[in-house]
Amino acid sequence: MKAALARLWLRNALGALTGLAALGLAVLVAWDSGTPADTSPPARIALAVLGDSSSHSYQDSLSFPPGSASRGGAFHARTFQWIEVLARLRGNELNPGPWVQWGQPSQMAWLRDLIGRHAGRTPRKEDYLYNFANSGATCRNLMGSPLQRYPQAPRLVELMDHDPGRWRNGIVVIRIGNNDSSAVIDDQARDPKAPEVLAAAAYCVEQIAAAIRLILAAHPKTRILLVGTDNEVNDPTIDKRHSTAAIANIQTAFDDFNAQLRELASTDARIAFFDLGAWLEGLWGRRGPDGTPAFKTVTIGGKLRVTNTVGDEPTHAELADHHGGLVWNALWAQSLVMRLREAFDLPLTPISDEEVARFVTAR
Repeated sequence: MKAALARLWLRNALGALTGLAALGLAVLVAWDSGTPADTSPPARIALAVLGDSSSHSYQDSLSFPPGSASRGGAFHARTFQWIEVLARLRGNELNPGPWVQWGQPSQMAWLRDLIGRHAGRTPRKEDYLYNFANSGATCRNLMGSPLQRYPQAPRLVELMDHDPGRWRNGIVVIRIGNNDSSAVIDDQARDPKAPEVLAAAAYCVEQIAAAIRLILAAHPKTRILLVGTDNEVNDPTIDKRHSTAAIANIQTAFDDFNAQLRELASTDARIAFFDLGAWLEGLWGRRGPDGTPAFKTVTIGGKLRVTNTVGDEPTHAELADHHGGLVWNALWAQSLVMRLREAFDLPLTPISDEEVARFVTAR
């Protein structure tokens, strides 16, 4: 009698577990990725982004709630990242997609990946549809791994596959690697050829190359703009932590990594390189041979003087949370348009100095 009751209990328990598993799977399958539609004119050039916090829109109210100290602090409402600048000044020509709150919780996206369902963007954020950059991302986030929940490139390609025609004239900007470089900056300072430094650079180049192959295999007429890393030597605060010799070593590691990115871009006419370090030095200068700051002042509209210093006011190149400030991003958006025209012969209207001045001084 007891054995029969035990078998009955076991069958009921297994039945309940099977039912719960089936219900869980049904919920997982039915969970709508909620991919927003892009109803904008296809004649506009689609613009997608893979990257880290330097490309994560500052006006994302989910990640940077109003009133927080992040991304401009008291000046947050008027502090824009470069994609936000482009959308406002050249949104009629470059299309980063509609501004949406979209994305899956990381665990749900990971589970949907496991069963072969469309996972959408992760993490959830308020941003342009085609912007897959997220704060804290490293090169591991480009292609992902079995334990990596934020693979940007595969999920972007899934989205691009919804409307392949839009991407026959599209652009994907890949700007990543700063977090990987920062993680080994002490090793760079000690020896730019240290195994940890070389391994970090090689891994990033490998992951970027894999992301490029994935995109171009699915959308061969899409163009890729590969952006170099920031030069941490010219960060306004770095001299507080490193000696002159260490700064020289960091510069060497930076040059070596960007040389690899430049070489990668040279392998295909559909890929171009943007030298961010040279761009920064062209505007604000660089340190002298002994590491002493020799930075310049950038004047906008004949009145606004911007220095390579840290603070949330527009007079600083870098925000208090160590991301590019309003002027930094507006000037980079201006240069980005020129680079896209030059590299891919795109019919983009240059952003004039007067437009930049009006934009950054508007209240």
